[in-house]
Amino acid sequence: MQTARVLGHARATVKHESLVGRRLVIAQPLLLAGDADGPPLLVLDNLGCRSGDLVFLTSDGTAVRDITGSDVCPARWSVGGLID
Repeated sequence: MQTARVLGHARATVKHESLVGRRLVIAQPLLLAGDADGPPLLVLDNLGCRSGDLVFLTSDGTAVRDITGSDVCPARWSVGGLID
């Protein structure tokens, strides 16, 4: 798991069929001190995160399969929860 800050949402005119109707956000992974940890990621969001929200991300393929109902979804990261 990785903490991250949501920077905004993404729109795509062409998506893999498993992502049609799914929400994608851009999230910046963070280090413990709050500094950026690498480049921003395109993340599958089923919780309705807003820009500026602090979240934790998971790269667990089971979470993506549960969200999309697809075994062939190309997404790697998904929002696992919101951090208060």
